[in-house]
Amino acid sequence: MTKVTDGSKVKVHYTGKLNDGTVFDTSQDREPLEFTVGQGQVIPGFEDAVRGMETGDSKNVTINCEQAYGQRRDDMILDVPRDRFPDEIPPKVGQQLMLRHPEGQEFPAFIIDVKEDAITIDANHPLAGEDLDFEIELVQQ
Repeated sequence: MTKVTDGSKVKVHYTGKLNDGTVFDTSQDREPLEFTVGQGQVIPGFEDAVRGMETGDSKNVTINCEQAYGQRRDDMILDVPRDRFPDEIPPKVGQQLMLRHPEGQEFPAFIIDVKEDAITIDANHPLAGEDLDFEIELVQQ
């Protein structure tokens, strides 16, 4: 058996949990997650956890927030003037929007406050600031 290294194309089943045990994502009821190690297709801590595994191996790992989605950042909370918010979208607290970065990537943001003159959105990843627990099984490499 060979160990996973950078460049290995792998398939894994996983379950991701918050520290309180809440499951935020799992592949158990669908196809395994497939990615190439070292290409940044998954969070850095997940890639690190898979390196060195062999087909059939399972492990539990805690990934600190710096190796996951980073710390929550106050500069990612933005007030958008009402006149710059699309008229066809009636804003509601909790609503998810897709924003486009100037370089073209899209990312989610959530409305956290609706005021008369502005809409406050939070563009932090929903798991930012969280340490994540994963159960990982290497299905194939």
